[in-house]
Amino acid sequence: MTPGQPATPPAPAPVSERGHGHHRATPWPEARALAARAGAGAAADRPPVRVPLGQALGRTLAEPLRALTDLPSFDSSAMDGWAVAGPGPWTVREESVLAGHSGAAALASGEAVRIATGARVPAGATAVVRTEHSRTGPVAGPVLLHPLREVVPGQDIRPRGQECRTGDELLPAGSLVGPAVLGLAAAAGYDEIAVPARPRVEVLVLGDELLTAGLPHEGLIRDALGPMLGPWLTALGAEVLATRRIGDDAEALYEAVTTSAAELVVTTGGTAAGPVDHVHRVLDKAGATLLVDGVKVRPGHPMLLARLDAGRHLVGLPGNPLAAVSGLLTLAAPLLAALTTRPSAPTPPGGTAPPSAPTPPSAPTAPAETAPPSAPTAPGEPLAAPLRDGVQGHPHDTRLVPVVHRDGLVVPLHYNGPAMLRGIAAADAMAVVPPGGAEPGRRVELLALPWPTEPQAATATPVSPPAPAQGACFT
Repeated sequence: MTPGQPATPPAPAPVSERGHGHHRATPWPEARALAARAGAGAAADRPPVRVPLGQALGRTLAEPLRALTDLPSFDSSAMDGWAVAGPGPWTVREESVLAGHSGAAALASGEAVRIATGARVPAGATAVVRTEHSRTGPVAGPVLLHPLREVVPGQDIRPRGQECRTGDELLPAGSLVGPAVLGLAAAAGYDEIAVPARPRVEVLVLGDELLTAGLPHEGLIRDALGPMLGPWLTALGAEVLATRRIGDDAEALYEAVTTSAAELVVTTGGTAAGPVDHVHRVLDKAGATLLVDGVKVRPGHPMLLARLDAGRHLVGLPGNPLAAVSGLLTLAAPLLAALTTRPSAPTPPGGTAPPSAPTPPSAPTAPAETAPPSAPTAPGEPLAAPLRDGVQGHPHDTRLVPVVHRDGLVVPLHYNGPAMLRGIAAADAMAVVPPGGAEPGRRVELLALPWPTEPQAATATPVSPPAPAQGACFT
């Protein structure tokens, strides 16, 4: 990403032997697909819950939204004006029909009555004449209504059932519940709607070196993951039961994992092969099944996914903060998306399609030379955008790099080392860089962040080109 020859990254660590068997890292796209399948399998046995409309925003429909009534439920006026019967001119009756009030008596041919928008059209009415398209007179004697334009039978009347009939499917199951969906549900007669239950998640923070307050000192560091993971998981649709600090105590970790009421347990650290990395041994003791044991991605390759028992899983995140974010996006996000049947994460500014579902290996992102920067992706394809600057790649593994949007391009950010959060804190998305890197202009897949982001000003967080060492740390 800087002029000249980039530094050669270190080779991947040799594969190690563990008590549970030979460790093989899973390719990144396959790991995401495995996590999504695990979530989908667990979701099949989870009954939906009914929540009031005011609590349903951002959820997804667990069943089709069917109309409980005709919409409109009666013939109504589309405009302020006059309900008329038959051809004009019409004799004006001394009453008005207002929205929300009982309708007027039936109109005889040649009669008119003043009517408000949304009011029930009286029986016998053949049209509504807008106020501005009519005049009344004379001053003395019966008041007559005269049209100023041709009156077409049925004009400005919203007939009962114009939008839908009782029982019609308005939206399919899996639809994202936005403000307009809430309005539609209310109009269709709903007080509550069925949505998937929020997955229960518990976060277990490991490590004796972590402080919960104050400045780092004497080899101790602040816990960055404890404050970050709960809100992040909540944004992904989870109900976070607790964030607990376990330290490096294997027995306490075993107790916490095996007694947790959560459907998904998320651990931080302890997934490698160090002297206090207890996660694998605890999973062995608990009889868990490893679904993913290491991923070919940088940062974050020691991440793992295990099935604890029917309907319960554990995602083991690396202890380095950005590596943990990588694990969230790679394993936790697809699993939770499947559990909640959420169709997508928010689209980053400048993106072209929502990206939440993992991309199967058979559906790669289109190469840069075949798609201009503004070309939209087809439905179901991952979000993608071209790079402004090249990104140095790992020789064998995928890289996830924080980026911001600039004039239709994405720009890699500084501070993208595995222990750093400064880059992701300012990012609009994470770019998926294939093994070997990506040259300027190449279109890369983007992973959206699960909260709204805004395009940043040109004076915001420094962007590429970074110092060579910034791009050579692949842990």
